[in-house]
Amino acid sequence: MLHPASAHFAIVLPLVASVFGLIYLFVKTESASKLYTRTTLIAAIATIGAWYTGSQAGPEIYNYLSQAGKETLMAHKALGLNLAIAMSILAVIAIISCKLNKYTIQALTVVSLLAISATTLYQGKMGGALVYKHGTPFKSFLIINSLNKAVAEAEEEDEDETIVEIYQDAIDNITQHDEEINTYYGVLTPTSEDDTEK
Repeated sequence: MLHPASAHFAIVLPLVASVFGLIYLFVKTESASKLYTRTTLIAAIATIGAWYTGSQAGPEIYNYLSQAGKETLMAHKALGLNLAIAMSILAVIAIISCKLNKYTIQALTVVSLLAISATTLYQGKMGGALVYKHGTPFKSFLIINSLNKAVAEAEEEDEDETIVEIYQDAIDNITQHDEEINTYYGVLTPTSEDDTEK
């Protein structure tokens, strides 16, 4: 999944552009203006990329979330689209004001970028909640649900081998769910080699 990586760029690059913007406000040189403008453009592209990869990833994790998680995901998606649009408009205005050498307009874009950067940090916090708050409890639900089904099936069987197979199938099912969810969330899981080293 590309979204976790692209989201980190979308969080960091507006902050970097904001720093260059603040430098430009103090030094007021053409080179500082160009550096700020180009960084803002790159940040806008990164924000669009994060929104696009998120819109691809969202449907994949939607069914793995609780109702509260689904609502958070939809709010996260809407805010991501608004940030992508705002960053795109801001980048266009920054480019035009840089070409026309309009300090006042560029100063306003720096202030706007600071507000967008703060909103992007909130967006990142919301994305983290989707993974660590709303995703983890649902994984627990899947584990409990699989084990409860296995217990119900095992109670109907008399042969030990069949009971063992039922529990083995439950463990395989849990492992499969865990791998699928981790893949969707972009969470790295330790390999068996890492486990043996510990």
